Amino acid sequence: MRDYLVSVKEAKQRMYLTPNQVAEMLMVSPITVRQWSQKGDLESMQTPGGHRRYLYSHVQKFATEKNIAIHLQNRTKPRILIVDDDDQMREFLVEMIHAHYPDVDIEIAEDGFEAGLKVKDFQPSIVLLDLMMPGIDGFEVCTKLKNDPMTQAIKIIVISGYLSDDNVKKALERGAESCLSKPIKPEKLFEVMGLNN
Repeated sequence: MRDYLVSVKEAKQRMYLTPNQVAEMLMVSPITVRQWSQKGDLESMQTPGGHRRYLYSHVQKFATEKNIAIHLQNRTKPRILIVDDDDQMREFLVEMIHAHYPDVDIEIAEDGFEAGLKVKDFQPSIVLLDLMMPGIDGFEVCTKLKNDPMTQAIKIIVISGYLSDDNVKKALERGAESCLSKPIKPEKLFEVMGLNN
């Protein structure tokens, strides 16, 4: 797996950053970074092959203007917490991710309450979150994570079999980065998590 999380020294020394590296630094999906570029909000350059590249100074300027914190870390792999009350779905997601990215750290939680405990101990960078769970549902988990300064930088990706327009709107308003329908397409999941180019 490629190293998308970069240290301060690496970011400043590296002439250009990829969309995935910028996405990890700003804790958003690569799709969001590309949209900012297309709108002209975030300055980028294109390689002869048509790939976008970013100067660290431009990313820093954009983040300052938009009041977005830049996250520069030495950790080379994401930590993923899967929160779903369906045993088979949890196992499926673990196997699917490990089949493509065997070095990624993964923890599971069966409900919103257990997710709260795991977040504190495991400190994930990404949460894959089911919406419809008994007790504390996914919407409440989103709200709690985004209202806590210690966890608000976590990327939340909703995975649900009940993605009505209202549920998507509600999840995004509460801080989810993306909403994906079950059954999951691996390529789409890896893209929104920032695991591929």
